[in-house]
Amino acid sequence: MYHRSLYDIVMDTGRSIGLLTEAMQDEDELFASTLTLRAVEAELLIMAHTLGNVTPALQQRLLQVDWNGWAVLHEKLRHGIQPRREEIWYAINGLVPQTMSLLADLRRRQPVWFETGY
Repeated sequence: MYHRSLYDIVMDTGRSIGLLTEAMQDEDELFASTLTLRAVEAELLIMAHTLGNVTPALQQRLLQVDWNGWAVLHEKLRHGIQPRREEIWYAINGLVPQTMSLLADLRRRQPVWFETGY
C-alpha cells in the first residue's frame, strides 16, 4: 500500500507539472511566468519529497532514476536556495518524465509491489 501511495503521488504531481508546462514554448517563457513557475516548483517539491521517502527496496528496483538530481532539487526547493533555474528545467525535461516512465514500467513488470494490500 505504501508503494502504491508513493506511486500515485508521483504520477499525479508529474501530470500536473506536464499540464502546467505543456503550453510553454521554452525555458525563458516558464521563468518569465511567476505564477506558473511557483505552481511548478510547488509540484516539484511534493514530488521530490515523496521520492525522498521511497523505501530502499524500491529504490534498488529503480537504479536508473537520478536520485542525486532529485535530492539536489529537493534541497534547493525546500530551503529556497537560489539560483535553481537549471535544476528546475532539468527536472521538468528529464527527471519528471524519466521517473514517471521508470515507475510505470516497474509497476507493469512487478504489479505486486503496488498492490494496496502489499
